[in-house]
Amino acid sequence: MEQIKGIKGFVGVSLIEFPGYISSVVFLGGCNLRCPFCQNRDLVLKPNELEDIDFAELVEALGMRKRLIDGVAITGGEPLIFGELERMIERFRELGLAVKIDTNGMHPDRLKSLIDSKLVDYVAMDFKTSLDRYDEACGKKVDISRFERSVDLLLEGKVDYEFRTTCVPGLVTEREVELIAERIAGARLYALHQFRNEYLLDPEWEKLTPYRPEKLREFAKIAAGHVEKVITRGIG
Repeated sequence: MEQIKGIKGFVGVSLIEFPGYISSVVFLGGCNLRCPFCQNRDLVLKPNELEDIDFAELVEALGMRKRLIDGVAITGGEPLIFGELERMIERFRELGLAVKIDTNGMHPDRLKSLIDSKLVDYVAMDFKTSLDRYDEACGKKVDISRFERSVDLLLEGKVDYEFRTTCVPGLVTEREVELIAERIAGARLYALHQFRNEYLLDPEWEKLTPYRPEKLREFAKIAAGHVEKVITRGIG
């Protein structure tokens, strides 16, 4: 089997990573953004210093778990900058596994190709804050039109999906939740994630105190008027 480089992490069995599926989780190195609150610091900042997982061994490990898992969740970093992504997914498909992709939405053309080719079954896309604050959330200037194309692509409903927001204090308030929910009006699922202030890309952001669970529930009520379903994660 031809080797694929850049696979940096693997979790054999997860009950929470892929909604509706028991899955394995594959972590890819590298990202095109520098979100200061990102918890995958090493995958983003120094992927080349992390040891690669042998692809043949990964496929073997997945094959051995076929009675336990139904799918594979591919995360990062940012999977859509990974050169061998399609070939990797095709190999997972040969094992009869469903595939979920986590993405920041900055590569709409590649996302569309994956959806049109039916290589993915589920897409989880970050919607980090209101569009007018996106550079702040991403740690760099971004072309927001590319992100909006990905938003509209998911809203077409050709693949199962969710939008998700990490509720970073100050970066995500009632205002931002309202604006996000308005932008994704009619979405199938919007997930609000608790912020965790541990091992972040920018250590200064570790000084922030996560919102109390009640605040995330308030955010959920705000969003509920715009989308089909809202859930919270990480608050018990």
